[in-house]
Amino acid sequence: MAGNESLQADDKHDRKATTSGVDGGVRRRSAGKLHDPNVTFEEYYYYSQLSRAHPSEAPDASSTAAPNRLSKYVPFRKGTVAVENRAIRDEKDLNGSLGDETWHEVSQEEYVQASRALRTATWGAVFYLITTDILGPYSTAWAFSQMGYGPAAVLYFIFACFAAYGGFLLWRMFLQLDSDRYPLRSFGDIAYRVAGKVARHTMNVFQSVQLLFNVGIIIIQNGQGLSQISKGSVCFIVLCFVWAIAGAIIGQIRTLQRLGWLAHFAIWINVLTLIITTAVIFHSDPNYDAALANNDAPKGPKVTTAGPPAGVAFEGQVVGLMQAVYSYGGAMLFVEFMAEMKRPYDFWKGMVAAQTFIFACYMIFGFLIYSQQGQFAINPNYQGVSPYAWQTAVNSLALVTALIAALLYGNIGIKVLYSNVLMDMLGFPSLAQNSGKLLWVAIVPIYWAIAFVVAAAIPSVSNLSGLIAAACILQFSYTFPPLLMLFHNAQRDAIREGEGFEVSTGRTIRHDRGMARWMRGLRKNAALNAFNLFFFLGSLATAVLGIYSAVVGLINAYAETAVSGFSCTNPVGA
Repeated sequence: MAGNESLQADDKHDRKATTSGVDGGVRRRSAGKLHDPNVTFEEYYYYSQLSRAHPSEAPDASSTAAPNRLSKYVPFRKGTVAVENRAIRDEKDLNGSLGDETWHEVSQEEYVQASRALRTATWGAVFYLITTDILGPYSTAWAFSQMGYGPAAVLYFIFACFAAYGGFLLWRMFLQLDSDRYPLRSFGDIAYRVAGKVARHTMNVFQSVQLLFNVGIIIIQNGQGLSQISKGSVCFIVLCFVWAIAGAIIGQIRTLQRLGWLAHFAIWINVLTLIITTAVIFHSDPNYDAALANNDAPKGPKVTTAGPPAGVAFEGQVVGLMQAVYSYGGAMLFVEFMAEMKRPYDFWKGMVAAQTFIFACYMIFGFLIYSQQGQFAINPNYQGVSPYAWQTAVNSLALVTALIAALLYGNIGIKVLYSNVLMDMLGFPSLAQNSGKLLWVAIVPIYWAIAFVVAAAIPSVSNLSGLIAAACILQFSYTFPPLLMLFHNAQRDAIREGEGFEVSTGRTIRHDRGMARWMRGLRKNAALNAFNLFFFLGSLATAVLGIYSAVVGLINAYAETAVSGFSCTNPVGA
């Protein structure tokens, strides 16, 4: 109780310092509160300019030799030099006028250095992280079989470009909202700073649902793999249940800091699995039993098409398209990656390099496997290998990578749910406390039980991944970034001369409020804002269409194939 009273006293002192115009070296807005409603957009923006102007974030001489078309969108480039200089001057003037009694024992510079010491990642490391997070071409050949060579290649390219643009928008907002004083840590933090508490909670709900369904998809894939290894001698749903139990056991690990090398190892196992799968497919027949059970494709001549296949309904083609969305899903973690970077400005280099590499992998393996298997390609493609020995080998490799992925997704998913729902909204204790650790032990099996129910009820990898791609993944990569950018631009561009955060008093000055202010901000870059609005509406329409098509696909799968909920029959055959 004494500790709480101390925190409350500190909080009152900090708020008093804010309203009286005293800005300490390491002033806290609300003690123990990460998301402070008293901090305005202008204050976040002000301190971001200070952080971007720090010498450790200065761009290389080669990058500033000649301005480019992106220069007006980058906070510490030419367009914002005046803001930075004013911010630095205000900070220096304020510090020079303060008495020693107003400063904490830690100086501002020491605090900044300590904060930056935690950020060590380079753009090369970001390339590796994005590639590890996103790369997953196991569904590409099946998507080609639903759309044909031409539409699949074009749409994969278009969605790659739009995914990169969505990442670019997140990068811009990060540079203009993140600071040493108020660091950004997650996608929801950006939503909170530009759109408020409801937006943050919405992002966290979508993130929790996406991670839960990702775990469910892993359970299905590994249940299918184990069933193929056992040649159907064990009930499929029992194998899924066994995998869920294994996940609940390994999920008791609360920290992943010692498991980073496993995530690095997983990408090379994935590459090896792809190479083996492609090589074997080129020297063997398709897995006709799996194609019949999964795709309702009877044995016959292989068929490949340049355009949409005649036997695939429009809803099936949309579900194939959703595999492209699913394949580029990773923007949810982009903010976490940028938060670890020594120079966040360089994020775009790692992102562009990663998206280019990922697109190349998707095209290469998609074309190769579809050209050899045609309509018999299944999702995941390694389970379409027909020789049992090689099928067992690739399934075993996939089980290892799935175990790692399940550990990562489950751990992150439970932490997101715990910190943003149970702690923030229901007052649960921190995971650092003994009571929080005990709750973790109880929550993990419940989480995996829910994921198992999802997997058992919808044991169709393609349609379930299409559903989660349309409902959640598409939002983080395509829908949310332009929407949040509209909120960001409306507030940033509405700031006029004489307005903004006043560091000497701790006040935010605005000469007007309401819809007129928002409209003035949106008119400043009307063309760009109009494009972002069009991008948002188009993404939202695509999401609705994708959800509808995935639901129709699930209905058809239950009616026409071996797929059925809580069944002993393997959806891809024995």
